[in-house]
Amino acid sequence: MNPFPAVMIGGPPHSGKSVLVYALSQALRQAQAAHYVLRACPDGEGDWSQETPADQVRLLRQKGQFSSAFVERVRRDIERRHLPLLVDVGGKPTLEQEQILRACTHAVLLAATPEGLAEWRERAERCGLILIAELQSVLYGEDRIDEATPVLRGVISKLERQHLPDGVMVQKLAERLQHLFAFTPEELRERLFQQAPTELIVDLDQLARADGITRWQPADLPRVLAEIPPADLSIHGRGPNWLYAALALHAAPQPVFLFDPRLGWVQPPVVERGDQPSAALQWTLTPKLGFTWLEAKPAQPHLDYDELQHMIAPALDPQRGVILSGKLPLWLLVGLALAYRQHPWLAVVQAQQYSNGIIVLSRDEQYRLGDVVRIG
Repeated sequence: MNPFPAVMIGGPPHSGKSVLVYALSQALRQAQAAHYVLRACPDGEGDWSQETPADQVRLLRQKGQFSSAFVERVRRDIERRHLPLLVDVGGKPTLEQEQILRACTHAVLLAATPEGLAEWRERAERCGLILIAELQSVLYGEDRIDEATPVLRGVISKLERQHLPDGVMVQKLAERLQHLFAFTPEELRERLFQQAPTELIVDLDQLARADGITRWQPADLPRVLAEIPPADLSIHGRGPNWLYAALALHAAPQPVFLFDPRLGWVQPPVVERGDQPSAALQWTLTPKLGFTWLEAKPAQPHLDYDELQHMIAPALDPQRGVILSGKLPLWLLVGLALAYRQHPWLAVVQAQQYSNGIIVLSRDEQYRLGDVVRIG
């Protein structure tokens, strides 16, 4: 039996689920409660949807449709979880899609009306979930706790995108989840690091604390890479995509492994370059002055790691730099970065900085590690 809980955050569409999930995740991070947010719906809005300007969110969001394959992959990911999960589910699940709910262990329900809560309460009971909270979502007013135990019930307010709710309800619910996710960081690290495939493990969270870093910045790259020998390595912890790419390129051609909370320790796929790129991604090539901007977006709602172990990316002019962008899982982004490591320089775009690329590798004196390059 999996020892880690999987808490489903459910409710009707437009009730504020994604905003609540983001607020809870931020509170749990501050409390150092290890967890992972799994977006179990095809439009998959991650933290970037709260941290990115609204006009850019519209550019990055990818709407999709539930399919049998998508449901099965998400169900499998939940069942083989390697950390406690917050599972953000779609607002109108069918009976087939309820497989995702049945793979969870607990439920937090959110709705604007009592009828919406009643519908989801019946669904949670049918799927055998332990109810943690029932919250009525309102745009205006103040939070109110009507019942604290055994189920947290009341009103939660101001679940608006681009606004981090910090009322009493988020605090109380985060405290309850913190008790449920009662695994110390030391216990989790020992469990995970024993399974790491290499002797050298880069723990980004520990590295940040040791260097006094509260939020990774591109300027941190030269110092961080200087501390790490170019050898086989495993990378664990929270960090931006450009940091993961820079570490993998620093280790290349030695193998690198990433810890994915859904998959465990995985190696980036082997990506070759050719004239017929893999159809699993939508590729957009934009020539710029001195470099090529390569955008890669999933062609389907859920990218399956096992199906992408060998793929082909577009062949680009080897004399020009490359900027990579796209909402991709880290293991795929790193695989793409490794495929273009022979170019003069390589930069990676983080979603929250959609117009800028961060230099993660350079043989050109004009560009240094951590430099910011504008795409436009």
